[in-house]
This record gives sequence, structure tokens and C-alpha cells, in this order.
Amino acid sequence: MSTIETQAAEDAVRKQRRRNFSPGKIAAWAVMIAFLIVSLFPFYWMLRTALSTTRSLPSDPTSLLPVDFTWGAFQRVLGLGTQEQAIAEGGSGASVNFFLYLRNSVFYAGAVTLGQVFFCSMAAYAFARLRWPGRNVVFGLFLGALLVPPIFTGLPNFILIKNLGLLNTLPGMILPSFLMTPFAIFFLRQFFLGINREVEESAAIDGAGPWRTFFRIILPMSTAPITTLAILTFIGTWNDYFWPFLVGNTEQAKVLTVALGVFRSQTPAGSPDWAGLMAATLLTALPVLILFFAFARRIIDSIGYSGSK
Repeated sequence: MSTIETQAAEDAVRKQRRRNFSPGKIAAWAVMIAFLIVSLFPFYWMLRTALSTTRSLPSDPTSLLPVDFTWGAFQRVLGLGTQEQAIAEGGSGASVNFFLYLRNSVFYAGAVTLGQVFFCSMAAYAFARLRWPGRNVVFGLFLGALLVPPIFTGLPNFILIKNLGLLNTLPGMILPSFLMTPFAIFFLRQFFLGINREVEESAAIDGAGPWRTFFRIILPMSTAPITTLAILTFIGTWNDYFWPFLVGNTEQAKVLTVALGVFRSQTPAGSPDWAGLMAATLLTALPVLILFFAFARRIIDSIGYSGSK
């Protein structure tokens, strides 16, 4: 390589480096890092509080490190600590059956997820592919239901569950949202509209009816959006508080989000068990955080794909 060619290559490398480290890019990275820190700082503060002693927190409330470091809050949440130890660290001493509440949360969120995925996929296929009178009108009514705040339907659902004798039971919490939701139907319908009709026509030529076509062809082709819907439904149901608090407030029906209220109870000193509350909140949020980050890319891609139809 000649001297001129070598010099040209070096100039190109220097220009590329200048483009990579331009003031605009540096500013953009700085803003992004700042937003990241602001977003993650509450989680760090929760962890810092959970690793502190509740009695010691008021002595150094601005410390970025745990105050009087201890694992006692997590032990209280998991039921591994004694009542004397909890009171000594500033806890209320109330018993917490974490694994019972965890089981209830898994059953509640899992049952709602299975029901919605199954029934919403069939309803979405009917709106997307089947021809029947009033289809667009009914679908418009479903979309209109998205505008109704859940608080408006809470009282009618509560009265219905009470009349059925299902208060303070897991089935009573599951039933109102077990069949379908407008968002789930809209989400899957947008995907079904994008499937080539030639696939269904080929199945019809082979003698497959609507049910066989749906279960043997359409569902296997829709694994990605159905998985995404299942994850979103599970996370939303897991984080639900108002309805489980309204209907299932006994020990056998209580879920984790409602059980967090145990740590808000007053201690003899007159303050909530902040360390226990933060530890319980972290453990409650941990499963859905893992689930979301494991499938974050698929969720974003599926939502973008469905929204473009």
C-alpha cells in the first residue's frame, strides 16, 4: 500500500472516530444514562431500605447505604424469623404466610391468563375471519369497552360474586376476568387479519372446518402473539390489587399484593415496618420482572406488529 493510500485510510479512521464521539451523541448518551439512573434508583432505594433495620432508618434517612445492615426483613417476609427478632428490628411481629400468598397469586394469575388466552383467541378469530351479521357493530362495542374505567364495573361484579356465594374465594376473584377482555381480542384480531387467507382456503379444500382450521393451523401459526398476550395478562393480573382486596380478604384467598398490607400495620413505636414492606414488595415484583425481561423483545415486536395492521 502506498503512502497516499495509508494516509487516506488513517484520515478515514479519524473521521469515523470523530463521528462516533460527536457532541450530539455524547449528549444523547448522557441524557439516556440520566433517565436510566432515575428509573432504576427507586428499585435501589427499595433494596437499601429492605436491607436496613426499621428502628435505625430514622437515624440516617439520607444514607445511600443500608442503615444497620440486616437480612431480617427478608426473613420476616419468608417466615424464617422469630416474633422477638421482628419486634427488635422495628417490625410489627405479625405472622406472614408468604408461600400461601404466593400460591394464591400464581393460581389467580395463571387461571385468568389461561382463560383469557383460550377464549379471546377464539373471539378474535371470529371477528377477523368469520362472516356473520353485525360483526363490525359488536366489535365496535368491544372496543368501546376499553374506554370504561375498571372502577365502574367493580361494584356490579362484586354484587354478582356476592350473590353467587363466592366472596373470599379464589374462583370469585377469577371469574369476572376469566373469559375475555377487549384489549386481548383487539390484540389477537390484528394478528389474525395479517394471516394469508390462502392458508385457510387450502385447509377448506382438504375438508377442514372452521374449528379444525383454527386449532390445527391458525393457533400454531400464532405462537408469538399468544405468548405475548399470556405474558402481559399474567403480569397485569399478578399486579392487580383492588379486585383481590375487594373480594378475597381472608387468609386462604389473599394474594401477595393484598398481603403487603401486613407490613403497613403499626408497630408499638407508631411507624410502619418499612424494611419489611420493601422486602415483601421486592419479592412480589421479582417473578414478573424476570418474566418481563426474559420476553421483553418478543412483547415489543408483537405489539409493534399488531399495531401496524
